[in-house]
Amino acid sequence: MDSYLKVLFVNASDAFYRTKKYKVGDFFGPVDLGLHLAGRYKSLNIGTGLLAGSIFPGSNRLIFSGFSPCWGGFYISSMGGAGLVFDNLGINMVSVLGKAPTPSVLYLNRVHGEEIEVEIEPVDLNRVWYEGRQGIYSLMDWVFEKYRTRYETEPRILVTGPASKSTDFGGIASVPIKKGGLSYVDTWAGRGGFGSALLQEHGIAAIVYGGTFLDEDFRDRKVADEWFENKYAKKLAAKDLEITTKYRYDPNFNTGGTFGVNYATMANKLLAFNYQSINWPNEKRLKVHEDFITNHYLKQFNEETIITKQQSNCGEPCAAVCKKMKGEFKKDYEPYQTMGPLSGIFDQRAAEKLNHYADMLGFDAISAGGVIAWLMECLDKHFLNPEDIGVSEKPVFKAEGFDVVNDSMHNARLGCAILDSIISLKIDLHEGARKYARRTSRIKGNNIINSFVFSAYARKGWMVPNQYWTPGVLSPMAIMGKYYMYYGDDFIPPRELGRMNAKRLIGELVIDNLGFCRFHRQWAEEMGPEIIQALYGLKDRFIESVRHTASRINGRNSSVFWESERNFELVYSFLVRKKEQGIVNKELDNWLIRFETDKMQASLDFWYEMHKGIHESLREFN
Repeated sequence: MDSYLKVLFVNASDAFYRTKKYKVGDFFGPVDLGLHLAGRYKSLNIGTGLLAGSIFPGSNRLIFSGFSPCWGGFYISSMGGAGLVFDNLGINMVSVLGKAPTPSVLYLNRVHGEEIEVEIEPVDLNRVWYEGRQGIYSLMDWVFEKYRTRYETEPRILVTGPASKSTDFGGIASVPIKKGGLSYVDTWAGRGGFGSALLQEHGIAAIVYGGTFLDEDFRDRKVADEWFENKYAKKLAAKDLEITTKYRYDPNFNTGGTFGVNYATMANKLLAFNYQSINWPNEKRLKVHEDFITNHYLKQFNEETIITKQQSNCGEPCAAVCKKMKGEFKKDYEPYQTMGPLSGIFDQRAAEKLNHYADMLGFDAISAGGVIAWLMECLDKHFLNPEDIGVSEKPVFKAEGFDVVNDSMHNARLGCAILDSIISLKIDLHEGARKYARRTSRIKGNNIINSFVFSAYARKGWMVPNQYWTPGVLSPMAIMGKYYMYYGDDFIPPRELGRMNAKRLIGELVIDNLGFCRFHRQWAEEMGPEIIQALYGLKDRFIESVRHTASRINGRNSSVFWESERNFELVYSFLVRKKEQGIVNKELDNWLIRFETDKMQASLDFWYEMHKGIHESLREFN
């Protein structure tokens, strides 16, 4: 019997809605179907994978797809756990079309087998955002109080903040609702600026959804255990427990979570003070890491979060319990890195202050931190004056003599002031940080854009990279800022690196199109197609669809060669670091000579070699 993906189309301009079914086999999930719908309707698509609501841990990711305001191309972002409640609507996707005449809330509810209730109601954002807890938190409170009694079971709420009104990189936030109240465990679809898309392009400030519809989710643990024992000689729960060790607690490092393990293993790979650390001597990086990170920033985290076991999940039962908390503050590596060491902040109290403020305003935290760190360096080096960006102070932006507590708090306060200037458009990022950098550089000099680390796409697209010191994070992929590339620390010749990027794109699309959290990727990438075969008999078509989708995404690839000299330096310094480690590799030696002879030309050649590897691997007919 044929199975179908059910899509609810909602026109925000008049609340008109309709449903349409797409055959499983023609499409398999929120990525390939989202790509199709975005290309046809320019819609913002929100959906789950075929296995949402099943016994498989990590299968309840909520996937957002459409054209990104900040990147400029098709983009995919995802949110942990929010798909579990979405599954209660009895559909696989909501596709938002049109634009509401005034900022509004989209209400979705389905009681048992009845038709989905769809309403669009205005909300006074200028009032709600600036009362109570403010920003995303006050909007979440307002929506919860207004609609909670209309649901028989706990709903889920998606919200935007002021960043979605003033910039192109506003995120979408949500929290699990537990025991009748909003929790502190915020989850995000941050990358790609889909909050900005939802509010600016569709007039939707928040979405509340839930229901009691019951469908036939896969719940046979005995059968699943048999599949896993045949593959791994372990039952499902045992295998999942094994591969999520890093995110829960890793006894090898006496810490856990992305924050704990990444900082425990970082050593001389430290990225600090807007990437200026890449040009430090190795000994200096090691000392700063030991003094500022190991003995303070990480130590605080371990004592306050790991030892006290303040951890939770994203809203679905999961052994990873990856949400590392301290009261109301959630500690993830990348936000606490960009709005941490990258911004000259090495103390938890200071990092909490800035991260919470950015979250309250609804920013993509990684990009917000990248912008803050960049502008701080511009202030420190007198490329910009404080009055140029609407602040009154300069940062403490050198390791020498740095007071890890007081100077971190000073920088955190300055970071908050920078975010205020962005919201008020004193720093006008409405069309993106890249355009602002180009415009400001024409007036103030090229040092401004040359100290900003970002990937460029088409004419205006930009993305602050993932926080790993490796060329892979600056690859010319069709989607950057996620893990659709190889970010390992080993030296890979650029042509081969491009091929490995393409391979990672395909692997990540397997789990995204099934709605899996990538923390479970070590089994989900392998078992996903096998599960599709067992349940639908369509493994080969699924694999073919993933490759076809990767090719279609790459067919829109408009990546642009690096516009910042700091990008050149990041790649060159990576090569130097590999040589200092004693790596014996003729191609590494060759690239070092080329960079030392002509950094610009070597950077261009390195970029194009990656580009070649990507494109030759993602041709539709290989």
